[in-house]
Amino acid sequence: MRDTIKRHEDFIMQPTDPVAHSSYFLVRAKSAKFPDDARYGITVTKKTFKHAVDRNRAKRMLRDWIRFNEKLMRPDWDYVFIVRRGIMEATREEGREAMRKALHFLKKQTPDA
Repeated sequence: MRDTIKRHEDFIMQPTDPVAHSSYFLVRAKSAKFPDDARYGITVTKKTFKHAVDRNRAKRMLRDWIRFNEKLMRPDWDYVFIVRRGIMEATREEGREAMRKALHFLKKQTPDA
């Protein structure tokens, strides 16, 4: 299992970084700060989900989808996931498929993938 991004500075992305959209989340990728120790981060805002229960549920769902599709993640990239409101209506299978499609899309965005 990958480690998580914890510092605010590590969440900051550049406009040129590849991005994939889903109705459940947005995922951005950038070169890993430590290539041997690639990480991921999850952002769930209070503006999107007012209650902590909903924010925590969204993070749990996204972590499950990440674990299921971890083999598709490049070892030299850090990923930042931004949760969207639609995640609350997603089933486990729909979410895992959306994650698979998003990660494949990101791999095709860069020629060295």
